[in-house]
Amino acid sequence: MKNYQSIIIEEQAGIITIKLNRPERHNAMNEEMIAELTAVFQQFIQKENWPRAVVLRGNGKSFCAGADLNYMKSIAGFGFDENKKDGLRLAALFRSVYDCPVPTLAVVHGSVFGGGNGLLAACDIVIADENTRFAFSEVKLGIAPATIAPFVIKRIGEFGAKELMLTGKRFDANEAAHWHLINHSVPAEKLEEKLQQILGEILSSAPKAVAETKKLIQNIISNNNLNEHIDFTANLIARLRASEEGQEGMAAFLEKRKAKWNEE
Repeated sequence: MKNYQSIIIEEQAGIITIKLNRPERHNAMNEEMIAELTAVFQQFIQKENWPRAVVLRGNGKSFCAGADLNYMKSIAGFGFDENKKDGLRLAALFRSVYDCPVPTLAVVHGSVFGGGNGLLAACDIVIADENTRFAFSEVKLGIAPATIAPFVIKRIGEFGAKELMLTGKRFDANEAAHWHLINHSVPAEKLEEKLQQILGEILSSAPKAVAETKKLIQNIISNNNLNEHIDFTANLIARLRASEEGQEGMAAFLEKRKAKWNEE
């Protein structure tokens, strides 16, 4: 597997773990990390042999403290066109995480500021150490959480976004769970247990059905046309029921036995 400078990639039992690996900077994102993460997630979109799930987490004391200070200094003098290109690169990263065809889980701790919230918001399921501190601190710097906003607002809605983004306040994992920025807030010693519980449920489910269900959810969320939903979902259930995986799953249920994907 390719060696990266700012991330570490591990694979075990069909689960890919991506670790942000700039612990001395609290995994603050720089141009290199943005490029490496984007390349990895775009590979998942393009390849055929998908993992069963992808876990995103951070080495050291924090998940991700937002943008690296030196990176911010380098872009401070950018003009409009350069800033737009930089914004598009960051948006492409979040979109590549959001478009990952298999379940994505973020496991967060320490500090999650600015763009770190964009990373977790683009993931499907987020588990946080209850002591994690969050903030959309952009307004304190005279800017806006622009590139992360589409993904964060999908998660927390209009009025949650208004309270958290307009104030720029720091808040804990319990409040993050209240606003649905994260799915689960647990004690630090329970993080791995919760992660393995969720991964176990994913691994006990049919791989193609999981991928199709994720695609189904995204299709419905992105399209408000009910008639199109009805046609799309009828076609999908017909295709899945007739598929090898669907036939096996229903047969296993009726015969009261484990499906083949649970025997591996």
